[in-house]
Amino acid sequence: MPHSGDEMHHSGWDACSSCYDDPKVTRSKLILPCLGSSRIYVVDVGENERAPKLHKVVEAEDYESLDMTVPHTSHCLANGEVMISTLGDSKENGKGGFVLLDGKTFTVKGKWQKDDVPFGYDFWYQPRHNIMVSSEWGSPRAFKSGFNPEHLKNGLYGTHLNFWNWNEKTLIKRIDMGSDGIMPLEVRFLHDPDVPIGYVGCAYSSTVIRFYKTNEGEWATEKVIAIPPKKVDGWLFPEMPGIVTDILISMDDKYLYLSNWVHGDIRQYDITDRARPKLTGQVFLGGCIVNDGPVKVTDDNELNEQPEPRIVKGTRLCGGPQMLQLSLDGKRLYVTSSLYSSWDDTFYPEIKKKGSTLLRMDVDVEKGGMTINEDFFVDFGKEPNGPVRAHEMRYPGGDCSSDIFL
Repeated sequence: MPHSGDEMHHSGWDACSSCYDDPKVTRSKLILPCLGSSRIYVVDVGENERAPKLHKVVEAEDYESLDMTVPHTSHCLANGEVMISTLGDSKENGKGGFVLLDGKTFTVKGKWQKDDVPFGYDFWYQPRHNIMVSSEWGSPRAFKSGFNPEHLKNGLYGTHLNFWNWNEKTLIKRIDMGSDGIMPLEVRFLHDPDVPIGYVGCAYSSTVIRFYKTNEGEWATEKVIAIPPKKVDGWLFPEMPGIVTDILISMDDKYLYLSNWVHGDIRQYDITDRARPKLTGQVFLGGCIVNDGPVKVTDDNELNEQPEPRIVKGTRLCGGPQMLQLSLDGKRLYVTSSLYSSWDDTFYPEIKKKGSTLLRMDVDVEKGGMTINEDFFVDFGKEPNGPVRAHEMRYPGGDCSSDIFL
């Protein structure tokens, strides 16, 4: 990219399954919002996917009149527009909103919502139920400086799920999940568009919350997965949360995956019973509690002993599992290890010098379970002009978290 300090975080396409009725539409442009600079890059991968080229740059000044900054999640819409969530106002105080881009020219068309919310992050829409659900990380002024527990006490991080009338573009309900839902991040509806059920991973609470439509037509939430914290010595705080930074649902809606970035493990749950996920797989890929590290676990409700460090192709993994992406057949789960620069520097400072990694899990889609593929390893510490911090992954043909089915 022509600039440094952009902090490209998530990404999306100029088209997805919501444009199913237009055979001329293809996924040719990758949309890359930047948390650091508030730029939005549009990259052409359609002409030659092995040689992407910069197509357009939407500068922060191009939408400053909307009082929106810090763009994050990008989804295409059925009408051809691209919608991107934003996390801050012009002074980078917390403010959740959504900016619209023309899907062909990528010029700013305006904001989507008629109401604002205190915080923003991820979103997923489902027109069959006339609903959009958005989550809340926190104030950019807080998270950009790295994690500080005082910011939690001062109310600078979110605890709500926001429910929007899709057609009217209005906020219809905010559900406060309290201590069970601190820092709700990735929002995932089931892929079956008839089913009004989804899940959100809450980072600091280390929980997964199910949201659903009741028989009375109201939207409600319930905690369905909880990762207990561990009491520790030799760490930043006396109690260590798992920090659930990503969740993902397989295309057949059978499995939910989550990453415990700080504890260091990936988990697979069978969600055939939507309200009672069943743990079917777990793999440790580094983390803060490896048995030869500086942290000693003094009380653990899950493990009898601390996990061993993970070595792949002669390289010891640093950091913990962060972003996830799954092949469409559900057999290959990919994972990167960088969350966000200032948070990496707080929890895993070695990433700054060693870079992050990309790993692959081989998944048993019939019985459940997963194992690390010892032959697949991408070391971004060796990238030219690196080390590099790798975050979100995308499949050129769409994937489990990019595409919304109507």
